[in-house]
Amino acid sequence: MPQNTLGHILRLTTFGESHGPAIGGILDGCPAGLPLDMDAIQRQLDRRRPGQSHITTQRKESDTVHFVSGLFEGKTQGTPIAFIIHNEDAKSKDYSHIKDSYRPSHADFVFEKKYATRDYRGGGRSSARVTAPIVAAGAIAQQLLAHQGVDIRSWVRRVHHIETDYDYSDLDLDRIDSNPVRCPDEEVAAQMLELIEATRKEGDTLGGAIACRVAGVPAGWGEPVFQKLHAQLAQAMMGINAAKAFEIGSGMAGTFDKGSEQNDVFIKAGEEIRTASNNSGGIQGGISNGEHIYFQVHFKPIATLMRDQDSVDTEGNPVTVKGKGRHDPCVLPRAVPIVDALAALVLADAMLMARTDQL
Repeated sequence: MPQNTLGHILRLTTFGESHGPAIGGILDGCPAGLPLDMDAIQRQLDRRRPGQSHITTQRKESDTVHFVSGLFEGKTQGTPIAFIIHNEDAKSKDYSHIKDSYRPSHADFVFEKKYATRDYRGGGRSSARVTAPIVAAGAIAQQLLAHQGVDIRSWVRRVHHIETDYDYSDLDLDRIDSNPVRCPDEEVAAQMLELIEATRKEGDTLGGAIACRVAGVPAGWGEPVFQKLHAQLAQAMMGINAAKAFEIGSGMAGTFDKGSEQNDVFIKAGEEIRTASNNSGGIQGGISNGEHIYFQVHFKPIATLMRDQDSVDTEGNPVTVKGKGRHDPCVLPRAVPIVDALAALVLADAMLMARTDQL
């Protein structure tokens, strides 16, 4: 069964390939009457689009979104919201040399095994190009959540071995977009930028981690067993190209603690019940507890190198895959709005589901 849809009540289905005429999506289940800020949607797409800085792929796409249904006089109608984004700068000839070869760590081999065919032009459906519709839909979900006071901020926490040690509460998250790396720690961002530039010149690539803080989610969103809120976030984030791991709250580091060190003690703060710490990352028993939701997504170095690599062709014969085309040396800066978008889609869906849980 094809799996191109995310969500339960708020459902996004995406379509398109990297070098096809267009990519797009259908967002169903969005409540009627939501006024949409179109400029805000486009700004999120601009944060993801290629060619935005010297450390990203130089493919030139405006990523202008065109809405074709579900809106009237700037407001949602409660009907499916359909939109398309035209591909304007596809250069399919850049991929003719790998038509009959398998690129190391790409989806070429597995796509061919699954479908008995593959679109070798930029990876087709497996390309990160198809994340643009996710960002467009996520920008709508962000506006829906904003009416509930929910604020989502993602940033680059680590590139390769360089990371910011600051707790997110000590970072000025308004400065995420103050540099091309999208790290609000300016000193560390400069080091990251220098490393990315040097690695690009070597024809190599880098991985790292993106952190996300969500404020304003009340207690009670999420499901207790198979649809745990952190499991839904993990599933969505692991669908991003090059994502390799997901950590919620204290994550792996917390597994080295004792229970007495890890437990989040409940306290009375004014008229509210809160927790004294937030090792749970804002989710307990699969349900939000009212604290900040905090998680990290770890990304591998992208597989396309601007250097030659050994591989085999479709007959199993040894070949050399030539480094060619336009590619990011580090996916992290452009992945930040994708993390924002998927967090918004999952949380908006959880919000709508929570409305059905009580009379």
